[in-house]
Amino acid sequence: MYLVVLHDWKMEEGAVAMFVAEKLGTVAFEARQKLAGGSPVVIATFADHDHARALADSLTQEELPAFLIDTEEVRKHLSPYYVRRFVLGEETLEVESRDGECCEIEYGTIDLLLVAICKAGEIQTTGTETSRKFSLGKTLLAGGLPMTKQVKTGKVVTVEERDESLWLYTHDRSLFIFDRPVMNYDGLGEAMQFTRDLNFAHLKNELKRLAPGARFDDRLLKRAAMIRLIGPALNPEVDHDLAFEILSRSLRLKGS
Repeated sequence: MYLVVLHDWKMEEGAVAMFVAEKLGTVAFEARQKLAGGSPVVIATFADHDHARALADSLTQEELPAFLIDTEEVRKHLSPYYVRRFVLGEETLEVESRDGECCEIEYGTIDLLLVAICKAGEIQTTGTETSRKFSLGKTLLAGGLPMTKQVKTGKVVTVEERDESLWLYTHDRSLFIFDRPVMNYDGLGEAMQFTRDLNFAHLKNELKRLAPGARFDDRLLKRAAMIRLIGPALNPEVDHDLAFEILSRSLRLKGS
């Protein structure tokens, strides 16, 4: 799938909507609904590369910056470093992966700090389900009038867990992922607090302080913002990786 992403437009929103509607063969109202969440936004999806490229080029010629994302290529080359433990040093961020691999990140090389709510796994809970079933004994006692009885049965329910995730990008395009629920926070030392929420908040604040040149963006914490960004063809439950790709590429293009 190919995504055409519109970003960082300078024209008035109504004028942008008219241009987009003309290119897509739709009405301005529909285009304006897509633009309502601001930049960036997926305005069209295609199965064919040439059609997607033609639209992106056509928009760019109208001074409406657009870029193309090949979803298969993004996922083929995505090779994040999943962080299990970290230490906030004076000059570098020391990280250890879930596989035990260690490396250091110089704060000056950190480019982007993006935060979102992502799928964090599934948990199973048990409960009871109440229903009514035919009771032969009650029916006989009632002289043949059909009677029911209340029956409670145990039921296992699978619930999807969602939690906060921080994606740290460096200038050389390396990607480090910090998932709040699975992190070990003992590297904070005396700064370690009682809950993972407080520890994760401390991590974000310290990274913003230690890497002032990095751009921080937390708009994807809001589900509505993610839905507006990726458009109706993608699923916010499973396509958050594409949301990160869209946002990171847009921020880099804006800053270049």
